[in-house]
Parts: sequence; C-alpha cells; structure tokens
Amino acid sequence: MNSIARKTLLYKTNVEYGDYTINHAKGCSHGCLYPCYAMLMAKRFGKIKTYRDWIKPKIVKNALEILETEIPKYKDKIRSVQLSFTTDPFMCGYNEISEMSYKIIKRLNRENIKCTVLTKGILPNKLTTLSSDNEFGITLITIKDTFRKELEPFASPMKKRIKSLYNLHKKGIKTWVSIEPYPTPNIIRQDFNEILKSLEFVDKIIFGRLNYNFKVSAYKGHKEFFNETAAKVISFAERNNKKYYIKKGTITDLNISKQLCHNSPLYSSAVPIF
Repeated sequence: MNSIARKTLLYKTNVEYGDYTINHAKGCSHGCLYPCYAMLMAKRFGKIKTYRDWIKPKIVKNALEILETEIPKYKDKIRSVQLSFTTDPFMCGYNEISEMSYKIIKRLNRENIKCTVLTKGILPNKLTTLSSDNEFGITLITIKDTFRKELEPFASPMKKRIKSLYNLHKKGIKTWVSIEPYPTPNIIRQDFNEILKSLEFVDKIIFGRLNYNFKVSAYKGHKEFFNETAAKVISFAERNNKKYYIKKGTITDLNISKQLCHNSPLYSSAVPIF
C-alpha cells in the first residue's frame, strides 16, 4: 500500500472523552457516508481532494520510529492513548495498518501506557495477549447490515464486528461501544432496544447524535428523539451496572442533563472513562 512519512505522531486530542491519540494512517477504507467528519476536515485543510483519495489510505511508514522518540517526551503526561480519531486502526482490507496498530499498542503497553481502541473493522484475537488495562471498542449505529452498507459501505459486517468484540470480552478484556453518529427515524427505522440487547456484554456505552446531515434537522421532533434515546442508554447502563457517556449536544432536555450531572461523573468528564 502507499505510505507517507510524518515528523510527529502522538498528540493531545480535543475530543471530549479523549486524552492522547495516534493516527498512523491518512484516510480510511471504510468510506463512511454520514458524512465522515474526519474526511470533511481532511478536504477542508487540503490533505485530500476527493472521496476516492480518502478511501485509499496511506500508512505512516515511520510511525514506530517516531513513537520511540516521543514516548520519553510524553510518557509522564499520558493517561491513555486512543487509536484512532481520524482513521481506523483495524480497517478492512489493510493488514499492514492492523499489524502496525498491534505493534503500537504493544510498544505503549511496555511503558505501562493504556490504549483505547475504536474500530469499524474486526478486532483480532491476539489483542488478548496485550495489557489487561487496554479498552477495545466498536462503532455500532445499527444491527441491520443492509443499512450498514448504505452509510458504512466498506466497513465490516455488523455480526462479525460484534462477535470480534465479544470474543475479547470472553477473555476478560474491557470492551465498549460507540453508538455514534446515531440517525433519526426518517433515515432508518429501527428498534433501539434491539441494539442495546446485542451489547449486553460491553462494559461501557458512548452515545451521540448524528451531525452534519440535513435529514436530521428535517425530522420533526429530532431533539425529543435524541433526548428519549439518550434516556434509554442511561436507563440501560444503570440497570446493568455499565459506565456510559452521552456526547455533548446530544441532549437538550434540562431534566436529563441535571440527572446525568448528578448521577454520572462520566457525563461531563473530559478524560477516558473506564
């Protein structure tokens, strides 16, 4: 596959539930059409020109070398490192990126640095050989693969994605799910409780609304819909003793916001939430 070289790799993220992050590829083969915020930003700042450019990722060939120089520099500041926010560490069809991700996690773990992973790909079983402090998650906005093909056309099938996460869970690994960006019923009608049921085994749930899509604002009652759906997440998590985080801007109901701030320090936290 094509490659690029960079001068830096580790950086402090502004994502509300993140700490440090690594993006060791440019672009993503999954080609998400929500639209993808990372792709929009890459186009805005001239890093790519077209969608086709984006779905042909380029690996950072000197990622491990940069990591060796940056670990001593940032080690004492890092609480955790997320892979990744602007690419996918286990993207489908690119074993080189998956192998690089594994090596990066292994190297950071040697320094007792915890890693948090989020993917729309398949999580390999060998991740169980790494630190038990790590956290592995998948993005899941539907369990209907027909809809997944519409918005995440080249990502992994939903059943396989969930199964790979469940396999890690069975080995005692911390697992989580990002139900984001969640669509309104005019985009897809689905039973949210079925989605939650498929995730009964995870330790943590992050929930957030779909943004940057005109169909959301066109749906009458979209604010109420996200309030109600967020309330379902909260109820499910508290009933099953799970951690949860509701992304800022998802809830507009002051009563729910007050409940979150009162009952869950995770809601307003800006740090990793295991």
